[in-house]
Amino acid sequence: MASTAAGKQRIPKVAKVKNKAPAEVQITAEQLLREAKERELELLPPPPKQKITDKEELNDYKLRKRKGFEDNIRKNRTVISNWIKYAQWEESLQEVQRARSIYERALDVDHRNITLWLKYAEMEMKNRQVNHSRNIWDRAITILPRVNQFWYKYTYMEEMLGNVAGCRQVFERWMEWEPEEQAWHSYINFELRYKEVDKARSIYENYILS
Repeated sequence: MASTAAGKQRIPKVAKVKNKAPAEVQITAEQLLREAKERELELLPPPPKQKITDKEELNDYKLRKRKGFEDNIRKNRTVISNWIKYAQWEESLQEVQRARSIYERALDVDHRNITLWLKYAEMEMKNRQVNHSRNIWDRAITILPRVNQFWYKYTYMEEMLGNVAGCRQVFERWMEWEPEEQAWHSYINFELRYKEVDKARSIYENYILS
């Protein structure tokens, strides 16, 4: 009797493991995927088209967004990514002057933030604001002269604009800081592109002596 009773107890245990385990895993996975997709859809912002159908609604939308950005900045003033997102949003609305004002406010918070200077200058370049771009690069290399990325982008911009003399002046300022070897090679290659062989030779000699 004891062995029969034990046998009866074993059979349902095995059946439970075999029949239920796969079903539970499959159902749980499907539910998680479905719920995740539903949550993702719920979190999506309303389509922009709904906001621009009416001018008054668009202005209300802008005010709400700006208030949200300003609130984030007040709570986390030193988080520069919040400032950049704010400025980029204004730029997306073609509000370049507003974006510029936000970048300037952000620089008051952290004027040694490399990403901030880069994003600011890139915005001006993208919108073909050449003089503003020059002003930003000039300020950046004055405050952070050891950040080679600023010099590379500044000289590249001037050369792309065909401002050979201006590009040369930036290179000359850069070399006064005795930068890395690659910077000297960039200057030499720049002069060679414009057939200034003698000047390129003198730059190389200065590099050797430095």
